[in-house]
Amino acid sequence: MATTLINPSSALDASEHVKALIHPRRRIISAQGPQRASCSRRRPCTGRLPAAFDDLMRDKMIALEQDKALFVYHICRTISATCVVEAGTSFGLSTIYLALAVGQNAARLDPEQRKAAKVIATEYEPSKITLARQHWQEAGDEIEPWIELREGDLRQTLASDLPAEIDFVLFDIWTPMVLPTLRVLEPNLKKGAVIVADNVTSAADGYKDYHNYH
Repeated sequence: MATTLINPSSALDASEHVKALIHPRRRIISAQGPQRASCSRRRPCTGRLPAAFDDLMRDKMIALEQDKALFVYHICRTISATCVVEAGTSFGLSTIYLALAVGQNAARLDPEQRKAAKVIATEYEPSKITLARQHWQEAGDEIEPWIELREGDLRQTLASDLPAEIDFVLFDIWTPMVLPTLRVLEPNLKKGAVIVADNVTSAADGYKDYHNYH
């Protein structure tokens, strides 16, 4: 499926600084779509992620295409999400969209409630973590204060210290990890929480357990 590039100036409520940061990189990342879909259909997960899969994914420029990132931004704004979990941060660009929405929603809260507003981002690969942090730091106070990054296997890093009510979850990870992660998060999902999973069509085989889960 071809990616449609959207002008962030007309679709995103952000400073010119943040728009300039994300716009050119979206073009680079969008070109990775076919490679990403192929990777997500690999063999099922048993225990830890296979080392070969880690090696394959280590340097892959994987993130949401721009239209998808804008979509989740507007969902979060529409539902007034202030507690968001991003399962699979990669280089941290989609996190910018989520943090932007959370920060804007939190601005409507009183100071005490605002303290709890955040995006819990997760990433396994250290080299991607380093670059994600660089992106957030470059984005500045509009973005960085709203992000809490948890490093390592998300089945472990999300197993404790979660918000009582999670408003929105973005699954942008290897498909066999989606259902196990959902089960970890499920007790803390707010009634009416919105869950978005990427590549459910191109990687449909990998999502069978997720789709059949009740």
